[in-house]
Amino acid sequence: MKLYGKNPVFERIRRAPETIKKLYLQKRTDLSRVVHAAKDAGLDFESVTRERLERESKGTHTQGVVALIDEYSYFSFSQLLTDAVKKKCIPIFLDGITDPQNLGSIIRTLACLGGFSLVLSEHGAVQINETVLRVASGGENYVNVARVANIATAIRKAKTKGIRIVGADADAKCLVSGMKVSKPFAVVIGAEGKGMRPGVKKCLDEALKLPMEGADLSYNAAVAAALFCYEVKKGIEK
Repeated sequence: MKLYGKNPVFERIRRAPETIKKLYLQKRTDLSRVVHAAKDAGLDFESVTRERLERESKGTHTQGVVALIDEYSYFSFSQLLTDAVKKKCIPIFLDGITDPQNLGSIIRTLACLGGFSLVLSEHGAVQINETVLRVASGGENYVNVARVANIATAIRKAKTKGIRIVGADADAKCLVSGMKVSKPFAVVIGAEGKGMRPGVKKCLDEALKLPMEGADLSYNAAVAAALFCYEVKKGIEK
């Protein structure tokens, strides 16, 4: 895989330098922060022309930085549930998210909020790829992401561990704003427009909706995830 951009590569050097196989930096470009981080981590880099970098990136905007990295390594779902039960994280189950831009944005938001993990389906949903990593801007280094064969089955497994399941549902009667919830719990976010599939919705212990007093449209999936997770975090009982 290739990782593009100053911040994505800088964060990868800080958090997981062992995953970087090759590092290309564009000549005559201010990349001092990346250079210092690479030297501190003992990583070699190759200074190349803009033309060479464009060939490596095949036209993707790089900000003068390209790293060849290992394939993304997903986190263990069983360990993720163990961490949730120990109140170390709040799992976010994504049901049917297919846009890599949305997934990357969600990962970045969860990294900023802190204390969340992520669960993706292996089938019918976007996986972590180069676009996701570029949009996540280094956030993948701070959010554990697990992958499961079936989201509904995984949610039911979480429930057997005593994890309460809260879902974002536009048809819910109660708002997420002002809610109170105790760990361990998990959140389900559905696809943009379609929302959660019926089989997944049946797994919820509680459905809550986001306030929407304007146009009768729908939030972008990444925006909905950001708003919902922010409100959920505010409502955690100490």
